[in-house]
Amino acid sequence: MEVEKEVKNKVLFVRITGEVDLKEADRLRREVDEIIENYPVKDIVFNLKNVDFIDSSGLGVILGRFKKIRSLGGRVYLASTNEKIKKILELSGFFRIMKGISREEEVWEETAHEA
Repeated sequence: MEVEKEVKNKVLFVRITGEVDLKEADRLRREVDEIIENYPVKDIVFNLKNVDFIDSSGLGVILGRFKKIRSLGGRVYLASTNEKIKKILELSGFFRIMKGISREEEVWEETAHEA
């Protein structure tokens, strides 16, 4: 698993490539939490376009960050999900609590009307 992280205008973009499984989930959790704790992050965008596989531990990381960022008044977006991963997220109920967006840039459209 490769993870690219970028903070831009209080939005943390997490771009994941590869498999998010039990072996990698803890590292992903630590890396994202470190940024949340050290930077002024309001929202998170998980870009899942290049994720090949995600298991319950990977889903748990996303759900845990959702709970953490929501407690701070922010939101989590799921961007660019491929069809396989989208189906897993739908069956897990993630789209009922997190917004699915087709492109990362949509986060600016979502937050623009709130300013």
